Amino acid sequence: MFADRTHWNLSPNRLAEALARHRDGERKLLDLTASNPTECGFHYGEDAILDALQQPQALCYRPDPRGLASAREAVCDYYAARGDSPIAAEQILLTTSTSEAYSFVFRLLCNPGDEVLIPAPSYPLFEFLADIQDVKLTRYPLLYDHGWHTDFHALEQAVTQRTRAVIVVHPNNPTGHFLKPDEAGRLNLICSQRGLAVLTDEVFLDFSLGIGRQASLATNQKALTFTLSGLSKIAGLPQMKLAWLIVSGPEESKREALARLEIIADTYLSLSAPIQLAASQFLAQRQPFQEQLIGRVHKNLAELDSQLAHQKTCSRLEVEGGWYAVLRVPATRPDEELAIELLEKHDVYLHPGHFFGFPTDGYLVVSLITPEEALSEGIRRVLSRLGGD
Repeated sequence: MFADRTHWNLSPNRLAEALARHRDGERKLLDLTASNPTECGFHYGEDAILDALQQPQALCYRPDPRGLASAREAVCDYYAARGDSPIAAEQILLTTSTSEAYSFVFRLLCNPGDEVLIPAPSYPLFEFLADIQDVKLTRYPLLYDHGWHTDFHALEQAVTQRTRAVIVVHPNNPTGHFLKPDEAGRLNLICSQRGLAVLTDEVFLDFSLGIGRQASLATNQKALTFTLSGLSKIAGLPQMKLAWLIVSGPEESKREALARLEIIADTYLSLSAPIQLAASQFLAQRQPFQEQLIGRVHKNLAELDSQLAHQKTCSRLEVEGGWYAVLRVPATRPDEELAIELLEKHDVYLHPGHFFGFPTDGYLVVSLITPEEALSEGIRRVLSRLGGD
């Protein structure tokens, strides 16, 4: 009865089952995987956010497949305020989420069975997005040696006649590394020579940790490029469901892509008018939110490093941006088994590295937006347990 593309294993894995059991009990959980900023104790401009949703124009329906011009101009203003090169509103399509933006691009570029390259490690949602769109994912590795680097030799070896695009997460989730200018140049060369598109996911772009402002790839001209971002991370408003897709690159390819994307978007018209009308006010709230979040990330990183300095069993990998840290731990057992033990015996919940596609055991991923007291105590318990390995 059901399509093969949805033939997933719907049974919860062992870690999910252990987490459900723990939440049904009475013991307090120290959740070091927190990713929802609205539940992490940050302060928002509540009055301004709610007032922005009460505009009289929302009572009229005037659909635009690319999104209301005022909302697209607000996105242009955001990039201008960052100091990026100018972006025209005509290059932008608004979507309800970056997931929807990915689906639009997959539909634009790929026939069933075509391939898209994704980095490993990276966020596991890509697998489901690709399955739904009948796209095959092929991984290219990120290598760690005093920092993360793209393995371009492996990337080129992974390209086949059915490859249509390369996904770059800038900065990566969970490794937190940015694509460097020389890497962007090499990627452009590969993609332009082989007729591939670049998909750059920049939802964490504003959260640079001490290495200066990082430029967006939204004005990349060397290869056809699709840049994705949105309010979920930039303004800490995942519930407002507004994201965008920016098309750049050689003029003819860009014009054709935008024309086809407009038809795809017009088929759905999924965006809410009140959210679009509030876009400029929502984006105006980003600065105080980002200052709070980056402040917490720095404090949690300092606490993590302080605790790591007093032992020799574990370490953390370098992180340049975003809000996650990767712990390197003794690979004495599968990461999932370790995560289950930490949950069941020590009330600490972390993501095992294999969740993000780390190729070997010995990695745990920690959210740095976890409330500070919870992170401090959770890491103390983790290191106390692993110090015996």
